[in-house]
Amino acid sequence: MPDFSDLQQRFSEKIKTMPPVRVIVISFLVLILAGTLLLMLPIASRAGHFRPVDALFTATSATCVTGLVVGDTFTLWSPFGQGVILALIQLGGLGLSTLTIGFSLFIRRKLGIREMKLASESSGGSSLDIVGLLKLAIGFTIACEGVGACLLAIRFVPSFGLNGIWPSIFCAVSAYCNAGFDVLGFIEGNSSMSAFAGDPLVSLTISFLIIIGGLGFIVVQDIYLCKIQPRFHHKDTMRLNFHSQICLRVTVALLLVGTIGFFILEYDHTMAELNIFEKLNCAFFQSTNTRTAGFASVDIGAQYEFTKILSVLLMFIGACPGSTGGGIKTTTFMVLVVTVMCTIRGKNEAVIFRHRFSVPTVYKALSVSLVAFLLVFVDAGVISSLNPNIPYLDCLYEATSAFGTVGLSANVTPKLDVVSKFILIFTMFIGRVGPLSFGLSILMRHKFKGDSIYPEGRMLIG
Repeated sequence: MPDFSDLQQRFSEKIKTMPPVRVIVISFLVLILAGTLLLMLPIASRAGHFRPVDALFTATSATCVTGLVVGDTFTLWSPFGQGVILALIQLGGLGLSTLTIGFSLFIRRKLGIREMKLASESSGGSSLDIVGLLKLAIGFTIACEGVGACLLAIRFVPSFGLNGIWPSIFCAVSAYCNAGFDVLGFIEGNSSMSAFAGDPLVSLTISFLIIIGGLGFIVVQDIYLCKIQPRFHHKDTMRLNFHSQICLRVTVALLLVGTIGFFILEYDHTMAELNIFEKLNCAFFQSTNTRTAGFASVDIGAQYEFTKILSVLLMFIGACPGSTGGGIKTTTFMVLVVTVMCTIRGKNEAVIFRHRFSVPTVYKALSVSLVAFLLVFVDAGVISSLNPNIPYLDCLYEATSAFGTVGLSANVTPKLDVVSKFILIFTMFIGRVGPLSFGLSILMRHKFKGDSIYPEGRMLIG
């Protein structure tokens, strides 16, 4: 007979010595598998059965807060299945480590060094106030989702009666977590938010939930500590830190570029039936969703090719670090742009706002971008080869949406074969945990005692 106490002790020691980044990756894997098993139960689907690959795809999409679906969520899944999906979205959006450590703080249990490292890794911070950040993350999330659900209920409950309460809660949580799932299929199957394209209450509520969730808890904490808290104590506000300034500036710039781009490109096309104000509202909604979430107020498949290219660029950049969104992140994009501009100007360092980016930061940004670029284009090429009837641009759109954990689709996902779905499952997972985090979780064994000094290799560039 095996000694279970000995096995338990070995397992506990293995977990304690495991790198934090690997714990995070494994926790997402476990959550996806658990969600798959629950979604395969007869009670989870309206038909009483569901293919394992489609259950795995849906569980991965929900846990990785993507939003790609094999069919309309309301039509395919029972209330139990929708509840499972919502739980996966909430757990995946905040991160298991955030919720676990937040619960430890709630029951007033002190955090050990191991938990502090895990929290720092999951939040994207290093020397930040981890305890304060986690408390704010949990409380702020509940508050935002609650307010969002109440605002959506103002429109949904009068329209659908008491049946509007569940869509209000579901869409609020999905929007804040940047998931893009909805349960509005009872209006028109797989229509997402198209019925509310010109409704400012619904679209702006969803948009601002997405924007707030996509900023990241680090930025939210900084805004609270520097701008909001001092006012309560009648003190002068402080300047936001460098990270927050970059995140906010890039976010605003991308929102403006996306809004103007969608407004001009789709003015007389997919938004032709809307008036001028509804078109502006719809363009802003699509700009917001294209970067991080996945709600659609127009027919994505019918958009012009240039509009899809703009969408691919926005999806590839994504949200801010430590947020519920995906992509290479706004800070990575900024590092790349500043590095290129400074190199063109003949400078040896990347400098912006009187701050310079360190060499490791530039290396990390280049690594993340290159790996993401290769992953997306290789995935799109393989999917296009396996599905020759689907245009390559639509395959690229789908692959980028999966990596950026966006969830927008050019009406392609339900048409894909099994192999293509597994490719997107892998891409969604990589997009959620991060390319470098995934690589480190596999390759990390031990830390080297010291770095060797090598002679400089000189060569011509460009």
